[in-house]
Amino acid sequence: MSAYILRRLLLMIPTVFGIMAVTFIVVQFAPGGPVEQAIARMSGTAVSATSSVSGSQQGDFAGQGQTSESDKASLYRGSRGLSPQLVAQLEKQFGFDKPPLERFGQMLWNYLRFDFGKSYYRDISVIDLIKEKMPVSISLGLWMTLLGYGISIPLGIAKAVRDGSRFDVWTSGVIIVGYALPSFLVGILLIVLFSGGSFLSWFPLRGLTSDNFAQLSWPMKIADYFWHLALPITAMAVGSFATLTLLTKNSFLEEVRKQYVTTARAKGLSDNQILYRHVFRNAMLLIIASFPAAFVGAFFSGSLLIETMFSLDGLGLLGFESVLNRDYPVVFATLYIFSVLGLIITLISDLTYMWIDPRIDFEKRGA
Repeated sequence: MSAYILRRLLLMIPTVFGIMAVTFIVVQFAPGGPVEQAIARMSGTAVSATSSVSGSQQGDFAGQGQTSESDKASLYRGSRGLSPQLVAQLEKQFGFDKPPLERFGQMLWNYLRFDFGKSYYRDISVIDLIKEKMPVSISLGLWMTLLGYGISIPLGIAKAVRDGSRFDVWTSGVIIVGYALPSFLVGILLIVLFSGGSFLSWFPLRGLTSDNFAQLSWPMKIADYFWHLALPITAMAVGSFATLTLLTKNSFLEEVRKQYVTTARAKGLSDNQILYRHVFRNAMLLIIASFPAAFVGAFFSGSLLIETMFSLDGLGLLGFESVLNRDYPVVFATLYIFSVLGLIITLISDLTYMWIDPRIDFEKRGA
């Protein structure tokens, strides 16, 4: 077991390196970098995320052996009226005065020492910025995942027990319709119906807590917290029931048809004893294995539109704004952290699989 864990941990190194290298290369060709963004702000011109250096300027730059400061400044759209020294200072500030390979190596070395730098446009470290956004993402990811599993697993078991019944048919129709509805559309519908739209005004539309949260008692703080989360979590969770519910149902149906269930019935065990003592453990293997991936997916992604609609400042919105603003320290640091965390959680998922079912041995299979 220890050799398998060590091998998996060592394989994470080239995996993370490949993710960071590909992303870094792509970023080098992305137009509208941080220097150009800063120049646009200083000159009062708007620069879109798709702006780029003109082809003629690129050709002139490529054809010169050495580039003067004035020629370098001309490469940036919107740099007219700014001194070449100022442009060079901006490049040095953002670290673009060094070759790409040197910048990439320095970035990896810093990340190995857990030094993720500071945001380009905010006077705060990347770690502190992530910590600032974590409460929203933890709230959305944790409660949505618990709600999804808490409903889908019992519902899937009930559907498997009543396979082919009217209950099975109409619940399948409901969850498939919910799966087909985009979360942002459900969010808009909830806002219109229950949050000051054309009908009721039962729930708040902004923030994770109320303005007077600090003055509330503990029971009122808990109630206020869930009062603000009710609509966004509902909007995210409506479409998450179908896959897990049907996976649970099919897993139980597959186990029920196996020979050991027939043997257990022949020994006089009741249906509940067979279901929860024997079938449950085997059928839950796939569900348990999928939990870490589902949690990471809910925790780190898929909440951008919901965060925007309900004015929740979380990691999804942070990542989107960082990409648009070319805030590369935030982009690369979050990518690195989430990639490492995702690989570790995948390893934990496999180890959990082996613990639940001793018949599975990844170590022998790898050998």
